[in-house]
Amino acid sequence: MNSNPMYMEYVDDADPPAPRRRGWRILGWICIGLSAVMVAGSLTAYGLYRKAFGNMGHEDITAALGPNRPEKLNSAMNILLLGSDTRAGGNAKYGRSMKDEPPRSDTMILLHLSPGGGQAMGISWPRDLMVPTPSCKSRNGGTVPPSSRKQINATFTDGGAACVMKTIEAISNIRIDHFMQVDFNGFKSITNAVGGVPVCLPKAVNDPKSKLRLSAGKHEIKGETALAYVRNRYGLGDGSDTDRIKRQQKFMGALANKAMSAGVLSNPSKMLALMNAVTKSLTTDKDLDAQTMLKIAKGMQGMSAGKLRFITVPSGPDPLDPNRVALTSAAQPFFRAVRNDTKVPEAPKRTAVKIDPSQVRVRVFNASGIDGQARRVAEDLEAQGFHVTVGGNASATAATRVLYATGADQGAQLLAGMIPSRPQPAARTSGGSPGVVDLVVGRDWTVLKSIKSGIPRQQGEIRADDDICKQP
Repeated sequence: MNSNPMYMEYVDDADPPAPRRRGWRILGWICIGLSAVMVAGSLTAYGLYRKAFGNMGHEDITAALGPNRPEKLNSAMNILLLGSDTRAGGNAKYGRSMKDEPPRSDTMILLHLSPGGGQAMGISWPRDLMVPTPSCKSRNGGTVPPSSRKQINATFTDGGAACVMKTIEAISNIRIDHFMQVDFNGFKSITNAVGGVPVCLPKAVNDPKSKLRLSAGKHEIKGETALAYVRNRYGLGDGSDTDRIKRQQKFMGALANKAMSAGVLSNPSKMLALMNAVTKSLTTDKDLDAQTMLKIAKGMQGMSAGKLRFITVPSGPDPLDPNRVALTSAAQPFFRAVRNDTKVPEAPKRTAVKIDPSQVRVRVFNASGIDGQARRVAEDLEAQGFHVTVGGNASATAATRVLYATGADQGAQLLAGMIPSRPQPAARTSGGSPGVVDLVVGRDWTVLKSIKSGIPRQQGEIRADDDICKQP
């Protein structure tokens, strides 16, 4: 234990288990995952796929969005992917009839394609996230009044894709360029088109409700089995919505990885079958036509599965309702990074500090009062290349501090320049370890600036090329 009285004896810094929350009724995840692959994949044989593009439906939402929208800051592309729970047509067999009810969207993903191509991030918005909502045009032509607090998936029921776009833009100030809306009618065709999707079960499942029966270990699933897997809630995991989101993100990543690595995107006949399956269940804004999709695809050629990332928008238990979730303090810094992509968080000036993160040893102490904060900050530092250990908990403090002992002054300066909330310079201490920088994370912690370009690694991030048996 360190001799400095600021430090306290190590206490386990693990996160508390997430609260159990109401599950999603219907999922459009797989069509959404393939929509992302279709945009990012190779579509150079345009003439061959013209008929498939003709399967798509289009909506004119320009008037519904109105003029007061966020400014577009760069060449990044943001596409809102929506899963509709409509029971129209072949979807009727998977749930009760809802002839007199408008469709709902229990799946919302903002697909962010980085400027210059080569990277993509799917940002999931939990269906029961409580948010303020703007006034929207309703489905019947009327007006939906603004609300200070509403469940986000209600915006789709109220006013369709345009209302969801207005709401997310108002929350994040991120300009959304297009939307894709899908149902799950073509799900079985999609999983068959890629030859099955690999999954890994930590234990056997035999769920009479979903009819999912699989042994523990690795499987390639498609058709009805794949549909049962993604719709299952109680037979897999802890039954929480959080757990199911993670499982579905891993499935989407595995699906994209399979398509990219198994020659689907480069095989005309396989690609045509895949696109036919996707486009038959796809509706977009009228500006996202075949030519626009082709232009986006050309810009994303060469993207590997390792550069396709999935995260959930920074959120946690809603203090007003344990069955709902709310955005956390990390949400706005994250939105700022997405808005600016390669420019934010800004890189610290390196002229005065001639040292690389790989040469710096950092010990992180949690003085924020937030369980798991030191471990999360340590992961962010590791992603930047620092050598990091978690020192445990420290006495609660508002201000984040950077302390250093003999031989760690340059490393302390480098780290201090990456902390936007830090009001005072790094301070030398006699209680630290030689050559080690101590980071004491206070309540004012927001986000770590990035030395590298792009959006920093996020807590709980899943990549399409992750080991399918790796537990999140």
